[in-house]
Amino acid sequence: MTHGPDFDELIGGDVGGPERERLRRAHELLLVAGPPPELSPELEAGPTLALTLGRDRGAARFRRRAALLLAAALAVAIVFIGGYAAGNRNTGTNAAGPAWKTLSLHGASGAVATLRIERAEQGNWPMTLAVQGLPQLPQHGYYEVYLARNGRAWAPCGTFVVGRRSTGLTVRLNAPYELERGDTWIVTKQLPGENGVGPTVLQ
Repeated sequence: MTHGPDFDELIGGDVGGPERERLRRAHELLLVAGPPPELSPELEAGPTLALTLGRDRGAARFRRRAALLLAAALAVAIVFIGGYAAGNRNTGTNAAGPAWKTLSLHGASGAVATLRIERAEQGNWPMTLAVQGLPQLPQHGYYEVYLARNGRAWAPCGTFVVGRRSTGLTVRLNAPYELERGDTWIVTKQLPGENGVGPTVLQ
């Protein structure tokens, strides 16, 4: 039976009191624990090329995953910032407030439209016309939007063309006039070779 090193021989007589007792307890615990287990042949041989490459692949996977997470976070941040900026633009002084007037226009052919008139910007009244159900006109034909006053077409505000397959479209218009509360709008059909205000298709 092999005994461990003698405590008194290791410490000598120079250390005494509580410090000697503390060292004695530590010495006894080390004897009970025994020597550390021997290393396996693989660990004793040290790191191999396969182990190193495996670690490299794991690190590469970690870096790719971190890059993807960062890209996703950036995408979410961009969408959030874009939505915030768009919301701020839509709630600005000109675009945000209530429209000066919104009209619903109807036609005998079942066509319908909504005309939104924004408040004036430097003398111009921006307008948005969303229209659906108007047929395509012959070549060089077009539709024209008129400001109507006192029951008749008073001034043009813009033109548009309906495509062959168009079931609906939205156009931006402008009224560079001094508008009045009783003003309304109509849409006319302007055919090739005809002069003046064409027949009304939406009012």
